[in-house]
Amino acid sequence: MTRFASGLVVGKFCPLHRGHELVIGRALAECDRVFVLSWSVPELPGCPPERRAAWLARRFPRAESLVLTGAVLAGLRPPPELAELPANQADPRLLRRFTAWVCEAAWRVRPHAVFTSEPDAGAFADELTAWFRRADPSHGGVTAVIVDRDRQIAPISGSRLREDIHALREWIAPEVYGDFVRRAALLGGESSGKSSLAASLAAALGTDHVPEYGRELWEARAGRLDFADMLHIAERQVAREEAAARRARAWLFCDTSPLTTLFYSQHLFGRADPALESLAARPYDLVVLCEPDFPFVQDGTRQDESFRLGQHAWYLRELERRQVLYLPASGDPTARLSAVLRACTLTGVG
Repeated sequence: MTRFASGLVVGKFCPLHRGHELVIGRALAECDRVFVLSWSVPELPGCPPERRAAWLARRFPRAESLVLTGAVLAGLRPPPELAELPANQADPRLLRRFTAWVCEAAWRVRPHAVFTSEPDAGAFADELTAWFRRADPSHGGVTAVIVDRDRQIAPISGSRLREDIHALREWIAPEVYGDFVRRAALLGGESSGKSSLAASLAAALGTDHVPEYGRELWEARAGRLDFADMLHIAERQVAREEAAARRARAWLFCDTSPLTTLFYSQHLFGRADPALESLAARPYDLVVLCEPDFPFVQDGTRQDESFRLGQHAWYLRELERRQVLYLPASGDPTARLSAVLRACTLTGVG
């Protein structure tokens, strides 16, 4: 196996899939330093630059990754002929020259190998070599390393995945797939049926739900919480969501959100940590507000009917103030389940 001082991998990574990972992994195995470059014009659904950058950072922390946007490119001060990101279908020679210039401008390197699955790897390496030798005639040239040319190990493509990412989820890492899972937040006053509804929805769609961490901590502490616990609860709830999204399928049902923790922080302490205020603005693909039309059930940890009604009224005010659209869920459990499942079908996969 040839060892290279530096290697390059270029792709849209929309989304980052097992085929891409095979190429990047090969580069990491054969190079002292690996540079990964990504851009897409136009941007493709579900794969914005910040998301692609996060995928690369999580999956390949050893690689030096750069996801280009127009603003990032402008910061590199390109020459006029390279002042715009090339379109995905641009002339291959322009794409190769642009790549070579970015290597020099962004990383101050001239890689010795380019790793790819594309059949034109030789032409790509030759173009990079010619560009690099203009500034450094002693450059030893760029070697083309073709990985899984016939796509037998990873018979997948970004275009196929974008058509039905849920059916083809085995071709992407859980950390990547989790960003394509839609999140539904279930809100409601105490004893409004949201916990049982979250579990029923998950069972109906063969996916996961996220239990309410704040309630677990409340019970473990026998109802004694400190102000600092409020931010901890919200952060732990969000962390649970992110972990569960990697296991879920299409939808994830969240029994509460940081907005609920904000309510309890204000109720118990009359104030909220600014970081909690920020988390309370966390967006969801669907927000469900469970109506307080169930008979109130006192389980020994709840307050009373008037508190439930006051909490519901607070949600109504807050959702209106924040201009958050929500689905009211009322009636018996079957009616609520059916209403939310219909909304999931209209909103996305379900």
